[in-house]
Amino acid sequence: MRKVREVIVVEGRYDKNTLRQTVDAAVFPVGGFAVFNDKEQLALLRRLAEERGLIVLTDSDGAGFVIRNYLKGALPKDRVKQAYIPDLYGKERRKRKAGKEGKLGVEGMRPEVLLDALERAGATFEGENAPVTAKKPLTKADLYGLGLTGGQDSGEKRRVLLRRLALPEHMSVSAMLEALNLLYGREELLSLLSGEQQS
Repeated sequence: MRKVREVIVVEGRYDKNTLRQTVDAAVFPVGGFAVFNDKEQLALLRRLAEERGLIVLTDSDGAGFVIRNYLKGALPKDRVKQAYIPDLYGKERRKRKAGKEGKLGVEGMRPEVLLDALERAGATFEGENAPVTAKKPLTKADLYGLGLTGGQDSGEKRRVLLRRLALPEHMSVSAMLEALNLLYGREELLSLLSGEQQS
C-alpha cells in the first residue's frame, strides 16, 4: 500500500473508509456541508495544511464542488492540492438508489481510479517523491497514562488540552489522537504536556 504524506480531505466517513483501503494516509472527513459552520474544524484544516499539506478529494457532483470551492477559498492555496475523480454513473453498494445526479462518489471508486486521481493531483508518495521523516505516534495507551481517557475527569482534561492546542473541543478520542499525531507526534506532545504539568 502506497503511503501519502499529505492529509486527504474528503466529504464523509464512507469516503474515508474507501480511501484507507487504497492508500496509507491520514484521511480527514469534513462531514459534508457541516464544514461551512465549523470554524474550529476549518482552523484545524489550516494547521494541517501548513504542517503536512492537504489534498481535497470530493465527489464529482454539484454538492462535492460546493464543498471543494468553499475549501479552496478558505485554505492556503499553496498548501492545498486538488484531486478529481471522473464522472462515473451508478450507485454505491450501501445505498438503495443513486444520488441526485446519478454519479458515483469517492466511496464508489475503484482503488486504481483513486490512485490515479491522487497521482494527477501531485500527491507526495513516501519513498518516491520526497523523504518523509516519521514521528513516533502517540497511542491510546499514552492518552490513558496521561489521564486523558479512562478516568473520572478525563473528559474535562481532554477539553482543556484541546482548547490549549486550539483544536475542536467536540472531537472524539480517536479523532483527537489522529489530530495530535498529525500535528505533533509522541515526543513533542509528551514534552509539551510534562512542561505544562510542572508549571
